Amino acid sequence: MDAVGVIVEYNPFHNGHAYHVEQAKMASGAEIAIAAMSGNFLQRGEPALVSKWKRTEMALKGGVDIVFELPYQFAGQQADIFASGAVSILDAAGCTSLCFGSESGNMDRFHQALSFLESHNSEYQSRVKFHLEKGCSYPKATSLAFNDINPENDLIDLSKPNNILGFQYLKAASNQKSSMKFLTVERKSAGYHDEQFSSDSIASATSIRKALFSDIGEINSIRQYVPDTSYRGLIEYKEHFGKFHQWEDYWPFLKYRLINLLPEQLKDIYEIEEGLEHRLLSAALRAETFQQFMEEIKTKRYTWTRLQRACIHILTNTSKDEMPSVPGKASYLRLLGMSNKGREYLNKQKADFALPLISRISSQLTDLLKLDIKASRVYALGVKGKHQQTLLHQEFKQPPIIIK
Repeated sequence: MDAVGVIVEYNPFHNGHAYHVEQAKMASGAEIAIAAMSGNFLQRGEPALVSKWKRTEMALKGGVDIVFELPYQFAGQQADIFASGAVSILDAAGCTSLCFGSESGNMDRFHQALSFLESHNSEYQSRVKFHLEKGCSYPKATSLAFNDINPENDLIDLSKPNNILGFQYLKAASNQKSSMKFLTVERKSAGYHDEQFSSDSIASATSIRKALFSDIGEINSIRQYVPDTSYRGLIEYKEHFGKFHQWEDYWPFLKYRLINLLPEQLKDIYEIEEGLEHRLLSAALRAETFQQFMEEIKTKRYTWTRLQRACIHILTNTSKDEMPSVPGKASYLRLLGMSNKGREYLNKQKADFALPLISRISSQLTDLLKLDIKASRVYALGVKGKHQQTLLHQEFKQPPIIIK
């Protein structure tokens, strides 16, 4: 029973994701799709719209067979570290292939780009350093450096978000000497960052979230862009918890953290570098909303995404010592959910997994999972009353979701 891996956030699971899972199975010939999915905080430094458990349920009803959590130490990271953790999970779970969405849609170009960069690494790193010293953000510097050493621009465009991630997946697999075969599906109709609906059935997660958080905020405005199971899941979540999660819900807690920290304490938090602590502390005293705060601290050197990631680490009090600063591998497989086919696969294959499988958290595992537990408890602060208590205790009480 072959398995194809996908690396996802599903914020929320929409028609484009359903298409990707379908194409991944078809292109790979695999019976099983395994997702490495970010938990309650995401790679762009945002709280997930709905909890990882509800997103797991949506994924399983949308065609995924097994969902493993991408640990916090990788999920809230720059692309290379994010990719390395996710690839290590899928490889350890026995995936024979990995399929990702990209703007390119051409796997040969990705392999050529990796080979090209490996043979021009010294020159590439020199150009990255040059652009960083000019004040560019790291993603911008890497894109410009790649164009500098490949002026013909005949490989892939590494300024595109999905191309960047896909390239990092391939690079991580090469570094880890993974035998997984790589496949890519070209993104259809909607770009990763598109904020407006531009198709009758396919929309970016960004545009879906924007619609849900608009002044009107009517959930039926997104109905044609998500599977019925996702639509019902979103309605259920909002009816139960009273809202969808967004940064503004956490701003009072972030502001409290900031105004009670000294600069030297803030410097110990992961991703706080080069005097950024002073800019953050100053802005926190003036800003009334998270949006205002972000607009004040944004600079050419630091992307919005990078700054949001720094904010989630402040919110969760995550120190530099707790996070990997270079690409590495996950140390466990945290099972969030499975279909019947997924359960069959696990029963047959789990003895051969390269990492320990965790289906329930016990007291013996709290040190191993402490960042994930802490992040989930902070995430619970986004709702109030008895619903907050539900999310606070869910990490220990919730068994893996099974969709029959």
